[in-house]
Amino acid sequence: MEIASNIRLQLAPSGILRVGLNMANTLLVSSKNSKGEPDGVAPDMARALAKVLGTDIALIEFPAPGDVADMTGKNCWDIGMIGAEPARAKVIDFSDAYVEIEATYLVQDNSLFSKITDIDQEGVRIAVSGRSAYDLFLTRHLKNAKLIRAQGVAGAVELFINDKLEALAGLRPALIVEAQK
Repeated sequence: MEIASNIRLQLAPSGILRVGLNMANTLLVSSKNSKGEPDGVAPDMARALAKVLGTDIALIEFPAPGDVADMTGKNCWDIGMIGAEPARAKVIDFSDAYVEIEATYLVQDNSLFSKITDIDQEGVRIAVSGRSAYDLFLTRHLKNAKLIRAQGVAGAVELFINDKLEALAGLRPALIVEAQK
């Protein structure tokens, strides 16, 4: 596939496609390869795009999606692999989604909550990875429950367990793993 030089110049102005990766999303960046480079769906897509563009690639690792977003406009990355979200869309131009991952809640076995709509009540505390797409979504939509933010998914899980919070917000596949623990 031949890419017009103006598209190549727009996406990789330095001649190297610099890709900001959210390392906290283990569904999209699942591991590191034998060279110690990020591996998974997002890095594979970035490598495929660089190949189509005919450019080299630099995978730039960030510990969380908010850290990728913070570098918008600072000439650090050319494309960022993070979830589209209205708050971020004020400063980032998003492509169409390349994947959708359902977010939901995890509650304790003895919880009285049986539906997602039950969670938004006074006195309900929800552990969440701060500045994740689902944190931003919940910030806009919750009316009564209180978000308790932690650094990263592991921090949110620890907060949920140690402080005995009523719910843990997160990506469904990751919450299923946590529930099995």
